[in-house]
Amino acid sequence: MPQSARIRIHYFTDVLCVWAYLAQIRLDELEKHFGNELDISYHYIPVFGCTDDRIGEGWKERGGYEAFNRHTHEVCKAYPYVNLHKDIWKVNAPKTSASCHMFLKSLQLLETKGIISSEKQDAYNGRTIFEEANWRVRLAFFQDAQDVGKMETQLEIARALNLPEATVVEQMQNGEAMAELCRDIELRDEYKVEGSPTYILNEGRQKLYGNVGYRIIEANVHEIINMPFSQASWC
Repeated sequence: MPQSARIRIHYFTDVLCVWAYLAQIRLDELEKHFGNELDISYHYIPVFGCTDDRIGEGWKERGGYEAFNRHTHEVCKAYPYVNLHKDIWKVNAPKTSASCHMFLKSLQLLETKGIISSEKQDAYNGRTIFEEANWRVRLAFFQDAQDVGKMETQLEIARALNLPEATVVEQMQNGEAMAELCRDIELRDEYKVEGSPTYILNEGRQKLYGNVGYRIIEANVHEIINMPFSQASWC
């Protein structure tokens, strides 16, 4: 399939969302199956923009962070392929996902500018360097219970991937990464994204939100691939 005909998928997540953590295996499989036919565009939304409000206050009557810890473990019981720290959300709970999202947008900018490779890497299970960083942030939180909202944690991940730390920080300080993150929020509103994870396909005509099975996602992509370009809209 020519580059111009690649299928764009806008993928919206929050790095602290357990459903997005569980969904990574489906996204990896989708990219392996369709390869260069897909163009995944990663976007971040602040579902956990203020964890003290969402969990501390929102779950206060149910037991706060302690209860959210139990809820997260309950969710993951059906997915034995993921690792979950026993004290998730009880220790080192980030104050916000937004700071980590800005870090990831800075890494995404490195890829856009050609400073780091956008090619899939065998060393990273077929992910790009940026995609691997995205996954390592989720692992740092869900598997290792690290506070990924802190810059020191984020930069440890950057250093482990041999990324240019000074440039990463500069883009976070000069507003470039923040501008990209604000654009993600604008796109969330334009596409009427309700939460994390959400796949937007076919220029917004198809939306898959939540814990959607792989076969459903695959079927939607197949439908777009097999759709005649001359086919008129039914509307």
